[in-house]
Amino acid sequence: MYRVEADSLEAYLNFDAGRKSDLVRLHQVIRKAAPGLKRYFHKGTPAGEAGMRMKMIGYGRFRYTIKSGSTIEWPVIGVALQKNYVSVYVAVTKAGAPIVKGYAGTLGELRSGHNNFSFERFDDLNVAAASSLFAAAAGVFAADPENPVRYMQGS
Repeated sequence: MYRVEADSLEAYLNFDAGRKSDLVRLHQVIRKAAPGLKRYFHKGTPAGEAGMRMKMIGYGRFRYTIKSGSTIEWPVIGVALQKNYVSVYVAVTKAGAPIVKGYAGTLGELRSGHNNFSFERFDDLNVAAASSLFAAAAGVFAADPENPVRYMQGS
């Protein structure tokens, strides 16, 4: 598993100098499309606790409860460095389905999953489609802050 050794937003951005500009350019797109989602360093869940250990850049925050009763903090939009690409996670649904699915094939993505997509370089992205996705996700979250909670809890 690829691990980003960082303990702050600045350290995360500087972890891979070759992809820092991709993260900065993606941040500019997210900030413009979803200004209400504040950027932060998501440190992941500590070892020994339930949840994802992955560190990432988060935009907006919410909390949800897992079956064990533990509460997990998670970003509405998360951006994570992977070994060969950057993954973007979106924890919002639209019409009962993960919102990313409605954009699959239009983002210029390397691959797409239910609630995420990945790209190798920022220049591969369709910025207009990505902006639309980020704005839509922020709009859903602003109108219904419990939307990602229901999604993550599987309701």
